[in-house]
Amino acid sequence: MTEFLVKYGEISLKGANRMAFEKRLMRNIARRLPRGAARVRRTWGRVFLAVEDAHADEAARILAASFGVVSYARVARFAKTEAAFPQAADFLAGELAAGRGQSSFKIEASREDKQFSLDSYGIACLLGDLLRARLPGITVDVRRPDATVRVEVRDHIYVYAGQHRGPGGLPVGCSGRGLLLLSGGIDSPVAGYLMGGRGLAVDAVYFHAYPFTSAEAEQKVQQLAAALRRFLPALTLYVVPFTAVQVRIKELARAAEITLLSRCAMMSIASKLAARHRHECLVTGESLAQVASQTVPSLHLTGGYATVPVLRPLIGHAKESIIDIARRIGTFEISTLPYPDCCTLFAPRHPMINPVVAELRHSFERLDLEDLLDESVAGTATPAPTVG
Repeated sequence: MTEFLVKYGEISLKGANRMAFEKRLMRNIARRLPRGAARVRRTWGRVFLAVEDAHADEAARILAASFGVVSYARVARFAKTEAAFPQAADFLAGELAAGRGQSSFKIEASREDKQFSLDSYGIACLLGDLLRARLPGITVDVRRPDATVRVEVRDHIYVYAGQHRGPGGLPVGCSGRGLLLLSGGIDSPVAGYLMGGRGLAVDAVYFHAYPFTSAEAEQKVQQLAAALRRFLPALTLYVVPFTAVQVRIKELARAAEITLLSRCAMMSIASKLAARHRHECLVTGESLAQVASQTVPSLHLTGGYATVPVLRPLIGHAKESIIDIARRIGTFEISTLPYPDCCTLFAPRHPMINPVVAELRHSFERLDLEDLLDESVAGTATPAPTVG
């Protein structure tokens, strides 16, 4: 078996509710591995994952993408006695020897069990001497070491020579369920990712106006959903047929109003889907003043057609920071594929920037869209999920 030590951060601040967050994290990790292949347990401040060796690499990938995990490491466990330190040194010497260019190290030791015979300094001195005896030429450097060895004395002695970063945040599902308005652009996948990091279980809805938008545009969004499933494994993608609504708006609305009225229709449909599937909020990739439909009056207008709260995690982000996150989570290259969505294709040359909300609401009512909106909801499909 391979064992991982998992550290979390924000969960530790949850006071009396801490155990519920820990259990959610443990369930999220275990559910992504084959049944029976993993055992997850917790001690104070740590979660331990033991997996069959054949699934060790898969487990590492899962931990790297599990919200709530701050860092993780493959760990060796020994009996809680001073006599175990030579064995621990043998294990760590092998780990350090496997790393190239590592000529110095330091030891960070901690004792959850304050009754242990050695304090943290004594543990570091003992293990450091044992390691230097096994690795001639290696030195101790507490300021800029090539490698950091960590020792934790808990129910056992745990040692590890390297740790890897997780995404942090809160475990998915501890903050309810939301529905992401997912386009083919850069912003909305990042918005879904960020809300996942706040513990929100996220599904997604895409508005497809075939034949005005191509099959490749839908496939692009399915790729984005697959990339998000690395972090949000239970994400369901809803594909809404939006052609009839888009045509009605194009035929009856003034050109400058088309984008905003389309967004109003999307908010209304998304709210109907949220009610049907018990989502508690909508999530959008809107960023203030980035485009014409994202000014304060425009957001006021379109948000008024939502019947649940609308969360906009990117509202204060500059485009550069959004792109940085998109590159990091693996959605940027997909988002820049040249297959425009319906919002782009139907966008007027000079869209309205500062709508008079009452006037635009009147324009929306004149479209008489309610039956078409209901038909779009009824025709919504859920493509078989894939994992990116």
